Amino acid sequence: MRINKYLLIGIGLVLLAGVFGGVSYFMGGRSSDDVKMSEFTAVFLKTGDLYFGKVSNSPNFGLKQPYVLQINNTSKENPVSVQRFNKVFWGPEDFISINRDEVVWTTRLRADSKLVETFISNPDLTPPAESAQNGASQAVPPAAKAPVAEPKQ
Repeated sequence: MRINKYLLIGIGLVLLAGVFGGVSYFMGGRSSDDVKMSEFTAVFLKTGDLYFGKVSNSPNFGLKQPYVLQINNTSKENPVSVQRFNKVFWGPEDFISINRDEVVWTTRLRADSKLVETFISNPDLTPPAESAQNGASQAVPPAAKAPVAEPKQ
């Protein structure tokens, strides 16, 4: 049985193109001049919740050092806030397991993102010390402040 040399060359070119295409696909066509990415990923769930953190696939899919985006419809000054997940009032661990079936999309955050810079420089998102007139030097995180009821007249 004789194999046509043109057939072999054609198969070789197809295989070479497939390898090149696969490598290009997995590399995302990125060059070394592209924007640097951080370790942080945004994960949007079907419930409408948006989390940020470092993706972990072991032992389960989830986020290490997670942060949660919170919407406050009653505040015009701060309608959106981000809070470290383990600092919420009910005290969860610093990891959140996520059901992959509930994920709508994920995206890596750029290293030059203001949010990533804040996560790195202030991981617990503690507000800077307030220079209040009463001389208080330590600020209370916004999540820990209790609402004060207005007296009725």
